[in-house]
This record gives sequence, C-alpha cells and structure tokens, in this order.
Amino acid sequence: MEKKEYDVVVVGAGLVGLSFVNMLVSHLNINSNHDGGIKIAILEKQPFKKHDSSNKFDSRVVALTESSRILLENIGVWDNIASEKVCPFERMEIWESDGTGHIEFDCNDVRQNSLGYIVENSLVVKCNLDKIKELKNVELICPATVTSLTRESQFNTSTITLDDGTTIVAKLLVAADGGDSKVRDLCGFKLQEWNYGHHAIVTRVNTEKPHNFTARQRFLPDGPLALLPIQFKEGDSKQCSIVWSQKDKTAEKLMQLDDINFCKALENASGLCLGKIISVEQRAKFMLKQRHAQDYIMPGVALIGDSAHTMHPLAGQGVNLGLQDSLALVQEIEYSVSRGLSPGNEFGLRRYQRKRKPHNLAMISIINGLKMLFEDKHLPIRLVRNDGMNVLNQISFIKNKIMREAMGIL
Repeated sequence: MEKKEYDVVVVGAGLVGLSFVNMLVSHLNINSNHDGGIKIAILEKQPFKKHDSSNKFDSRVVALTESSRILLENIGVWDNIASEKVCPFERMEIWESDGTGHIEFDCNDVRQNSLGYIVENSLVVKCNLDKIKELKNVELICPATVTSLTRESQFNTSTITLDDGTTIVAKLLVAADGGDSKVRDLCGFKLQEWNYGHHAIVTRVNTEKPHNFTARQRFLPDGPLALLPIQFKEGDSKQCSIVWSQKDKTAEKLMQLDDINFCKALENASGLCLGKIISVEQRAKFMLKQRHAQDYIMPGVALIGDSAHTMHPLAGQGVNLGLQDSLALVQEIEYSVSRGLSPGNEFGLRRYQRKRKPHNLAMISIINGLKMLFEDKHLPIRLVRNDGMNVLNQISFIKNKIMREAMGIL
C-alpha cells in the first residue's frame, strides 16, 4: 500500500477547489518569505472532460462579480477565460410578475464597466487546471475516490484512504467537494439542511430581441426566473442562459414539455421581455437545498465553498462566496507558513472561520428573506413589496451601495 504525505490536500477539483490551489501557490510565492514549495495534492473522483470551446451549451454558468474577476486575474487565469466565452452584463432589471414593482441597476451609476460576468463553469475549471499543470509542487490525483478518513488529534493530521488503496496524510485537509461533501460527512461536521421544495431548470435559449447585456430576474408566484445574457461571438446578443426555479412538481411538468411548448411557457413566464423564445437547448434540472455547516473547521480540516454552505440561486452568489472563502483561508495559511507553523495551524483556521461564517450566514439570511418575501401572496404584502421596490428604484445612493456590496467593491 503506497503512502504519500502532503502539506495541503484539497478534495474536489471544481471551480472553487482549483481556484483555491492557484491562490495558495500564488500568495506563497509572492507575498511570503516562504518559497511556496509546500507539497499540495488535489483529489478528484471524476475524470476531467475536455472543455468544449464550440457553440455547444454548458448548462452550468456562473455570474462572477468584479471582486471574483480580480481574484482570478491575480492568479493569472482571467485573461484566458476572457479570451473565450465571457459575457459582461452592464445592467440588471428585477420585477414582479403580479405587480408594478421594478428595480434597475446600471454599472455606470457606480463608475464600473460592468456589474458582473456570465461565464461557463467548465471554462473557469479548464483555465484553472491549465495553470495548475504548470506547478511543480502540486500533484493532481484523478480519478481518486475517498473511501475512508481518520484524524490524528495529537498531530492535527488527516489520513485518507483512496479506492486504489493509496494512503494520503495531510497536515491540512481542505474539503471543496461540493454540497454533498464526503469529506465533511466523514469528519463528522454537523450540518443544518433543508429542502427548498424547488428545482432549478437551466438551459440556453435564443430570443427574438437582443439582451442588451442586461441580466433580468422576474419573480413569479412559484419562484424566480433569471435570464442571463451570454455571447459566444461578437454581435450575437440574442442568447440567454436561464435559471428557472419552480416547485418540484411544476418543474417536472416543465421538463416533460416538448421544446415548442416549453418555449411558450417560458415566453409567458418572462412576460415577453425578450420577445418570443425562438429555440431552446437541452434542459437540465437541479434540486435546490440550503445547507450550512455549524462549523467550517476542526483541527487540521477546513471546509470551503459548497462544502460549507449552499443557498438558493436567486442572487447567484454561491461561487463568489466560495472564492471569498478560498481567499480568506489562503491568507491564514500564508500567515502560518511564513512563521514556520503548520498550514493547518488551529489558530489560523479559527481566524478563517471568524472571517467567513458571519458573512455567509448574513447572505443566506438575506436570500431566504427575499425568497419568502416574494413568495408571500397576501395582498397587503404585495402592495408594500411593489411600492418598496419602486421607492428603492428612485433612491440612487442606496441602489449604488447595494450594487457595490454585490460586486464586492466597497
């Protein structure tokens, strides 16, 4: 049985996990007295699929904020991402289907070139992976399935056994393996979890009218519909990625419709804001759950991204919060390593948790509050809700503060 030892082991080679590794190596090389030569391993159970650079639709897109773009730029991957399929959005419109409430946000009001960027998840993964392959002190082990995990409390290390019998010892184990995190469960982290009773339908559509680089969200009685602008080639501005959150049974009925009737249903749900829906690509459906780990850390172990928290996608903040988790943890590792301490130093991990847990909980509370507010069908609530949206739309300094907070550029 082969035994390998590493300073940091990351389980999960998705967008957040790979970005974390690139951030860690970049920070240790640039900002620390340490030479950045700590040994890092990345474990991923699924073989990597070759990224499709054609016009084929990737059902998973992310809305990256300006602060996330800066993080990816700092680790040297943004230019490669931007050279392919990235669509900035300059405006955002939010309105309610059963009322008159309406809010508009414009990047010009906060002197920015855009409010954010719509990009394929697989493209960000691919560009991060290309960067990681250049790093001599990082080993990518894929496919690799974690079968068991034991923790040595005396030394704050974790020992992982893989499906091929390999044993891996980590001074710091980082779980970036998603909402159904096996590492989190094997370590015994307590989790608060509940089902929203919704599924999100995602696909790409071609529309009659151009999107004008505007992200749109319409709140329907049974869930929000987001229309996110995408552009695969210059001048092509009549395609959108949709995220349509609906109650479980309704979502299943929508999935069973043929393309023609699905397009009609989507036209009705969107209020024809982009005219007719000309065509739709293959649809995918995802169950929506909220999860939050009671703790993000234990000695020698840290959770980041969806392993620590998942939430409703109505604000599109999941990946951005995961990238901020990554940065905060990297900063603490850098602080510890530069002082000759273990990357899994307990005090550093505690500081990481103090930085991120309150912020993520606040975001979850805001999103859940918005979801409940827009689902309330009582007439007095609807009237207050619509009047409130219209009043807010007229108060520039509050809108600008909301935009800056959402973009991470305060």
